[in-house]
Amino acid sequence: FLARMLAPDDWGLAAMVLAFSGFVIVFTDSALGTALIQRPELHKGDRSTVFWLSAGIGLALALTGIGLSGLLADYYGQPRIGPLFAAVSVGFLVSALGTTQMALLVREMRFRRLELRQIAATLVGAATGITVALKGFGPWAIVGQQLAEATTSTVLLWCVTPWRPSLKFSGDSLRRLGGFAGYVFGENLLFQAGRNLGTLLIGRFVGAAAVGVFALATNVILVPFTRIAGPLQQVFFPAFSRMNKDRERIADVWIRATRLIAMVAMPALTGLVIVASQFVEVVLGPRWADAVPIIQILAFVGLIQALQTLNGEVLLALNRARTLFRFTAFWFVVTTSAFAIGVHWSVKGVAVCYAISTLVVEPVRTVITTRALGIPVMRFVGSLSGVAQATAIMAVVLLPTREALTAANIPSAAQLAILVALGTAAFAAGCLIRAPEVMRELRRV
Repeated sequence: FLARMLAPDDWGLAAMVLAFSGFVIVFTDSALGTALIQRPELHKGDRSTVFWLSAGIGLALALTGIGLSGLLADYYGQPRIGPLFAAVSVGFLVSALGTTQMALLVREMRFRRLELRQIAATLVGAATGITVALKGFGPWAIVGQQLAEATTSTVLLWCVTPWRPSLKFSGDSLRRLGGFAGYVFGENLLFQAGRNLGTLLIGRFVGAAAVGVFALATNVILVPFTRIAGPLQQVFFPAFSRMNKDRERIADVWIRATRLIAMVAMPALTGLVIVASQFVEVVLGPRWADAVPIIQILAFVGLIQALQTLNGEVLLALNRARTLFRFTAFWFVVTTSAFAIGVHWSVKGVAVCYAISTLVVEPVRTVITTRALGIPVMRFVGSLSGVAQATAIMAVVLLPTREALTAANIPSAAQLAILVALGTAAFAAGCLIRAPEVMRELRRV
């Protein structure tokens, strides 16, 4: 809906603000919360210490963000960014007030409460964004969506969590949790900086419309799988932490879960590459035609990253936070270099260089994870071969069908419906032939 109601310039302005705020939000999304989840036992004062530190950081960042909003507008050369970033900065404090409650719910594996809260927050955010867009406020629709979702999420976390902080701050708790949390914080900081640098560079050197195209393509590819990955990571991190003395069991669960993720990601993203033109015209609207090649390139990135969904959770559960931090530092250097090179060829150059860097870096993450588990890397790769073959069968069926439909001048909406239905059927048939283990896994699930 927002893609159809907002111009690329509006989307780009909001994306510039959110790219920078995504980098800053690492400071409020306390890594100490991850330490609360990972530790087998918590001491008195641990929870309150984490809460007050997170709240203090959130308040400081909110005030700093409001104060620096004018400088950010000057950096981009876009005066409208100032008030947008000032509004987003309020969200730093709002989010910080809920991080400890969320960590405690994850630690206790209260996922029903967590997901009902997320569903409600998402619906409130969506309604807010669409309403603001209909009123004609442009980029404020996306910013309003983010603020409404964050506020609703934090309020509901306090409603569903019985724990309340005491007026206690423990230096012992901070020292005990800080070593593990320090590496987690560093890893999160590098990851957010690397992920958002492309948007920052495009906004500075190319322009708002180009940022809008890149941001929308990224949303189409990565956001749906982020929504899938988030709950999976919340579930498996505490689960892996509780079985961290049985590495073979962790390896078995990790491989099976990743294979199920692949069963969604491989056909969906491969199919999106094939039907990208029809998808953009029918779903997003003709004004986003420039996003077609970017979506096709980033689909490759999304596919590889989807297969790494649980690798970080495995390493953290095995107390390998230092290893994860070192890998992310390597990832950050390669990714930022790719963005800096690609920006010379506008948005498409950034997307191509990002895809190349992903192909270089992500296999290293897999090797690190298999070594930590003490299993051969080919065990992981081999577990995905059946799904990959079923996806290839689907592609072989869809490519000539798409060409035939286009040659027959079938309307784009009809083409999209036919190709999606045919692709689903072809992939299911391919799984029955080449990946029967996946079908058995689905029945077990």
